[in-house]
Amino acid sequence: MSGQATPPPAIARAAVIAAGLDPHRVEGLRRRMLWTLFAISALGSTGYIAAVTVGTLVAAEIGGDAAFGGLPTAAGVLGTATAAAFLSAAMLRVGRRRGLLVGLSVGLVGAVVAMTAVIIGSIPLLLVGSALTGFANGSGQLGRYVAADLARPERRGSAIGTVVWGSTIGAVAGPNLIAIAGDVASSVGLTPLAGAYIVTAFFIGLAVVLAAVFLRPEPYALADPSALEARPAGDAAPALGELLRRPAVLVGLVSLVAGQVVMVLIMTMTPLHLRDHGHGLATVGLVLSAHLFGMFALSPISGRLADRFGSPRMIGAGLATLAAAALLSALAPPDGGLLLTIALFLLGFGWSLGFVAASAMLTHGLHLAERTRVQGIADGLVWSTAAVASLSSGIVVAQASYATLGLIGIALLLLPAALLVSRRGEIPRRLPV
Repeated sequence: MSGQATPPPAIARAAVIAAGLDPHRVEGLRRRMLWTLFAISALGSTGYIAAVTVGTLVAAEIGGDAAFGGLPTAAGVLGTATAAAFLSAAMLRVGRRRGLLVGLSVGLVGAVVAMTAVIIGSIPLLLVGSALTGFANGSGQLGRYVAADLARPERRGSAIGTVVWGSTIGAVAGPNLIAIAGDVASSVGLTPLAGAYIVTAFFIGLAVVLAAVFLRPEPYALADPSALEARPAGDAAPALGELLRRPAVLVGLVSLVAGQVVMVLIMTMTPLHLRDHGHGLATVGLVLSAHLFGMFALSPISGRLADRFGSPRMIGAGLATLAAAALLSALAPPDGGLLLTIALFLLGFGWSLGFVAASAMLTHGLHLAERTRVQGIADGLVWSTAAVASLSSGIVVAQASYATLGLIGIALLLLPAALLVSRRGEIPRRLPV
């Protein structure tokens, strides 16, 4: 089919804004927006992780049974998946800025709803609040793609890595603010567990303010010109199915999903595995800290490696690192705290390599509107399958063993590895813009 395609409303409006911008100011505006996205990622993840950390305790206390503990986390992850698909579609109509603002604002409402649920002791309301809070996480995750829009093709990996790096702050600060917030909640007559949601509301609220003030002009208007040149002039917009069958898109999508599933599958049950074999909270904290360090703190390195060596190679490196981590976790003896620390670090770093590189791959060879559609589908699948992996990991351990998780993880990595190898001739090392 041929003929000039009509640009989505938000991109059409952004073109008008871009026409009136001073070219000498554009680079400065892009830098400011990149660091704004970094700050939004940091603030949003701090609030979201605080909610996730305490959600298990809240649900178990309200429900009177540990079986309720995993429900808020699952609801939050499903909320993130829903947000990714919904917000990406909305962005094509209202723009990146308004889309991110909607997601963050819904997350803020979710924090208030969850805090209310804690006060009145309602599991259903807690799950609604957790799901809505997931919208803030979904919005922050989409921020990495906004950063990629702003960057030149050879710098997209670094831009994505910078935004993902912001989650390091949330991973460290979120859990450590809970005790302080609990004291604050107690001082005003609330249950201490409600304090975590004060943290959530405060930090997501700050992210809303930052997005409203500093994500100007519309990010689409600041997109690198290559994002608008990916589709030859006069070509009609391809169907979504056609986009998803393109080799780079298919490999990137499958790699994102597989990496997330394997990481979540093993990580979820590691604290329980350590506790059941006599390790104290200090060991659990060390292992999880090593894992989070590998996931987030090294993401700028993952981005630079993707830019230097190309996304396909770094996806391959990420898959290999994840496989090594899965094998090591399966072979580590029950008392092997050091080996599991190394395994969980590698699990985090392998995820980071693949996550950043595959995210960058979903920006190459696609028009601005096409990549927005594909990225929403990708993140929706990533987070919905992560929820399934989180719920399934306990069943696997109960029916088999912790080591089985590692073996299943290796098996799940075979599909993206096979796709990467079979399509290597169709995906150039330096992907076209």
